Amino acid sequence: MTGYIEKSFEIDKGDLEKINNYTRSDFDETMLYAFNVVLCNNDIDRDNEKFSVDTLYQLCELFKGKTGISDHSMKSSCQKARIFDTWVEKLEGRKTADGEPFYQLRAKAYMVRNEENLPLITEIEAGIKKEVSVSCSVSKSICSICGNDKKLKSCSHINGREYDGKKAFTVLSGATDAYEFSFVAVPAQREAGVTKSFDTKMEVQMEDIIKTLKDCSGELVISKSQAKEISSYIEKLDEEAKLGKQYKQGLVEEVISLCATAIPEMDMDVFSGVAQVMTTNELHSFKKAFTKARAARNVSLQLKPAGEIPASNNQFRI
Repeated sequence: MTGYIEKSFEIDKGDLEKINNYTRSDFDETMLYAFNVVLCNNDIDRDNEKFSVDTLYQLCELFKGKTGISDHSMKSSCQKARIFDTWVEKLEGRKTADGEPFYQLRAKAYMVRNEENLPLITEIEAGIKKEVSVSCSVSKSICSICGNDKKLKSCSHINGREYDGKKAFTVLSGATDAYEFSFVAVPAQREAGVTKSFDTKMEVQMEDIIKTLKDCSGELVISKSQAKEISSYIEKLDEEAKLGKQYKQGLVEEVISLCATAIPEMDMDVFSGVAQVMTTNELHSFKKAFTKARAARNVSLQLKPAGEIPASNNQFRI
């Protein structure tokens, strides 16, 4: 995605009115520094994803009033600028990688002219601070080959690969939020970067990702959102694995204890070593057998050995 700062401009009366919609007190043009910024576009990025034109128009409204920060840091001290105007512009004569007319989301942002911001303003003017990366959220992820929403229905098409001469990529649509734009030293994507996420109710389905991994016979290209989902999935599995290990160790100790009661003649050192390498299913099977054997042994211990029972003990006959 293309994202970069253009030259600064003189703030006019119309700009000042829009800016003062976001300030708590009125500022005049001498107190502020303003610049144009291209936030993103509808071209295919390095993740083999692209925004639809409709999504750009949705983001256009969502980015109004959003803050400009440094390196995507959430600290309030890193807030440096704020967007006060946005619009979508078509670049005549330019096409996207998939042959569509080229559109870009542009914005105007302002900063306070003070001693703290002077170094950043100077770097912007010198062309040193130029690249930006934006962060936003979308609800749909449409396959360019089959048209499936990958959040709802499984799709085996791998981004970046060609199918019958057509390159597979994902069209991101249904913008739900815009978070911020950030001054970055090294953009994550071509010319700059876009950090994309999905609504929590529309998260990437791990079943689809796993199916894609199983169907893959060569190199595999995954998106950042898929990589993030896989990472979260692994963390969840790791936590569940720890709980599983704790449960299994408790089961091992229980089976060893049952064995000692049910079969006291068993060499417990030997059996303990065997129990440690049993599967959970094997442990459950031994637990069931030892529990049954212990119950039978307890019953036999309570029975009087066969023989003549003294008349004085008739009340204790079974």
